[in-house]
Parts: sequence; C-alpha cells; structure tokens
Amino acid sequence: MEISGLISALVIGIVIGALGRLVLPGKQKIGILWTIVVGIVAALLGTAVASGLGVEDTDGVDWGEWLIQIGLAALGVAAISRVKLRR
Repeated sequence: MEISGLISALVIGIVIGALGRLVLPGKQKIGILWTIVVGIVAALLGTAVASGLGVEDTDGVDWGEWLIQIGLAALGVAAISRVKLRR
C-alpha cells in the first residue's frame, strides 16, 4: 500500500469513526485514537460487506457502502465503550 493509500485510510477512518460516534446517543467513554481505529476497521469491513452485497460501486455517491460502514463503526464504538465502562 502506498503512502497516499494510508493517508486516505486514516482520513476515511476519522470520518467514519466520528459519524459512528454521532449515531450513538449519549457520551461514549473512548478516546480519539480508538475512534480512528474503529473507523478504519469499519471502513475496511464495510467495503468488504458492500462488495459481497453488490452495492460497493454505484453511479455517484455510494450511499449503501457508507451506511454499512457507519453502522459497523457505531457497533464498534458501542462495543469498546461498554468494555471500557466495565473496567
């Protein structure tokens, strides 16, 4: 992977992670680094799921892929937040 791919994965991870946090109600007890990690993982998994469903490449904005990625990020943020609350 080239440096431009890493930078774009980081930026997409930040955006997806932030949107995943915004979807959840209340305050989440995780930091920005965990948000970025969850966002990157959700973006990668969301792309794979969208590819499996056949909605990864459409004309214009790929809304289906974005919704899947944001949903996965929200699940990841909620899971990490619950784990951190138990400690």
